[in-house]
Amino acid sequence: MSPNVKIKGIRDGLLITLSDGKWPSVEAALFQHIEQQADFIQGARVTLDVGNHILHAAEMGKLRDKLSEHGIVLRAILSNSPTTEKTAQSLGLGTRISKPHPEQLARPLDTTLQGEAGVLVQRTLRSGFKLTHPGHITVIGDVNPGAEIIAGGSIVVWGRLRGVVHAGAEGNEKAYVCALMLAPTQLRIAGKIAISPPQGAGPQPEVAYLQNGQVIAEPWDMKSR
Repeated sequence: MSPNVKIKGIRDGLLITLSDGKWPSVEAALFQHIEQQADFIQGARVTLDVGNHILHAAEMGKLRDKLSEHGIVLRAILSNSPTTEKTAQSLGLGTRISKPHPEQLARPLDTTLQGEAGVLVQRTLRSGFKLTHPGHITVIGDVNPGAEIIAGGSIVVWGRLRGVVHAGAEGNEKAYVCALMLAPTQLRIAGKIAISPPQGAGPQPEVAYLQNGQVIAEPWDMKSR
């Protein structure tokens, strides 16, 4: 790589920075570099930083044409010279590197979710067992007749629910009861009591919740919750 030419990627393509010196020599070094890096540079949109070089329309037009012959689009000229800047503008070239507006900057996605207090029990609750918790309760196993669950929040049973359950025991009417098979002896949500929902053609996941002051049960579809 020529010491007269530095190249780096920017938002709008490539930025090529040229060193000081006699323009014909610097220009020759630029195209020597382009030919050596043809596979990388060809087809690129280029911003050219010419530093203190003073370029007039004839020189800049020739430069743009030669770059085009190499498959390179010259989109902007950066310069410390007002003359060179005016020349670039007269040829329809930019004289600044565009920056994204603040509203266009990527904002980090907040993927932190606030959980709620709960307890997980991995066993079948047999007759005589009673489980209470002020938050949510999840049971991986069956809840047999004679077993009881009382939760301040919701109750999820990854198994057959055939015992007594009371969700939202402290008055939370948004609490619900889910089970792979919902057939409780008694089901209560907040202050409302429901009898065991009617059995369908076969066991299926169901959810029970309050709607218009009544406990209703329907197929368990978390997309609707």
